[in-house]
Amino acid sequence: MKFASYWQDTAPAFTGGSTTSPSGHYDVAVIGAGFTGLGAARRLAMEGRRVIVLEAETVGFGASGRNGGHLNNGVAHSFTGAIATYGVETAKAMYKAFDDGIDTIERIIAEEGIDCNFRRAGKLKLASKPQHYEGLARNLEAINRTVDPDTAMLTRAELAGEIGSDIFHGAMLQKKSAMMHMGRFVVGLAEAAARHGAEIHEKTPVTGRRQTTAGHELETPEGIVRATKVVLATGAYTPKTFSYFRRRIVPVGSFLLATRPLTETEVQSVMPGNRTCVTSLNVGNYFRLAPDNRLIFGGRARFSATSNQTSDEKSGRILKDALQGIFPQLGDIAVDYCWGGLVDMTKDRFPRAGEADGVHFAMGYSGHGAQIATHMGEIIADQILGRVRSNPWAELPWPAIPGHLGQPWFLPLVGAYYKFKDRIG
Repeated sequence: MKFASYWQDTAPAFTGGSTTSPSGHYDVAVIGAGFTGLGAARRLAMEGRRVIVLEAETVGFGASGRNGGHLNNGVAHSFTGAIATYGVETAKAMYKAFDDGIDTIERIIAEEGIDCNFRRAGKLKLASKPQHYEGLARNLEAINRTVDPDTAMLTRAELAGEIGSDIFHGAMLQKKSAMMHMGRFVVGLAEAAARHGAEIHEKTPVTGRRQTTAGHELETPEGIVRATKVVLATGAYTPKTFSYFRRRIVPVGSFLLATRPLTETEVQSVMPGNRTCVTSLNVGNYFRLAPDNRLIFGGRARFSATSNQTSDEKSGRILKDALQGIFPQLGDIAVDYCWGGLVDMTKDRFPRAGEADGVHFAMGYSGHGAQIATHMGEIIADQILGRVRSNPWAELPWPAIPGHLGQPWFLPLVGAYYKFKDRIG
């Protein structure tokens, strides 16, 4: 078993990285070479801007390579809750932004010829309890009525043709949802950004910054990078020098495993519908089939802000137990990959994007970022270019979390709270 991201291990190597040190003045410095940063860099470079991308590790190292491979449309949690909190028009704009995010990915794949197994598969939100089915049905009624008629409820009997497990009580199907190979996409996006002229510097962390009359100076091991504008696209991996954002983002560990490839008989036994699946528990699971028929299975196995081989191994055992609870027919199936990463959560679990603390930014995707991050990168790029585009997150209040100074000491309490909610509801 490899303690490595399946997406990164089975993707081609990125070949477009810069081999020279930064020099001169850049129009825009993008910090972070994940979906958001690369989406912004590609768009800006295509418009003739001089762009540098500074990545502390390697392309796709963060959340872009440490997710379940889902591109799920619509808001991640209750649409009726979004209406209650922010009003129907803002909730509709949020929902549409996620749909637009998948359209943006599909467009870029076609424009750049990226081979990443993109497919409109549909998403099943699986009701883990009978009362959850009723809640999903209320949510679906509001969605159908106001923003997306292309959704449906599946009864427990109808679910039998979709998933080989009898522990769920039905599901909500969102038909626009998709899936892809995340590693191949992020490498393809990086190669495209480089082709259009963006300089991409891996292993180049930003260790300090200051604003000047000409813009920004960013300290890196390669020297000082000077830029007129800065895009911060680092999510849960935001460096300490950007404390404004670290006080508003909670980094939470998300963990995954990938089984050995399933046989065709096993595929039909487990996932005959071949969709993306998410359970309705607060501390639940998500899963799908990989292009080579491995079962990719993930969840918040542990509430932790760390991810290393020890934490991944512990979380892998928890995930293996959960997998066997849903699909006992697989028995003690071999696991080929086990990995973890950090998810950038906000207090209300909605993203934030715009301009703050002197920089442009998009982050806080709260475990629902793969489908919208590239799109938000383009929106932030257009904002820099002076173009007006819909950004439903720009005006949302975003106060600092009380007592949170960058290290989320309170995560075990949060985990206990959500587990308690799952037990009683």
